[in-house]
Amino acid sequence: QLVQSGGGLVQAGGSLRLSCAASGFTFDDLSIGWFRQAPGKEREGVSCFSSSDGNTYYADSVKGRFSTSRDNAKNMVYLQMNSLKPEDTAVYYCAADHQTRTVVFGTTPYWGQGTQVTVSS
Repeated sequence: QLVQSGGGLVQAGGSLRLSCAASGFTFDDLSIGWFRQAPGKEREGVSCFSSSDGNTYYADSVKGRFSTSRDNAKNMVYLQMNSLKPEDTAVYYCAADHQTRTVVFGTTPYWGQGTQVTVSS
């Protein structure tokens, strides 16, 4: 199970942090991704931590502004979003699986409930 928290309304240039609590997994072996979907647009991958190689990959649209971190002791993953832009407005989802490719391609059955991020100009 993945339970998200955080999000909300922020002005352009501001910051927000999203949290994703994972339960029922072997957390150390978990690949975790963040996705977002804006109204009328397709779901977009934002970042992905690969348990296969220990690296985190970011979409070009968020590189240098967003970062992810993990607290293995708490089974938590965070998405820190800085220098937010109006185009970052979307519902954000965390997704996880022990198979990295299902997270990369968004085919994992394990998703958070989603949280709204709204960036005003």
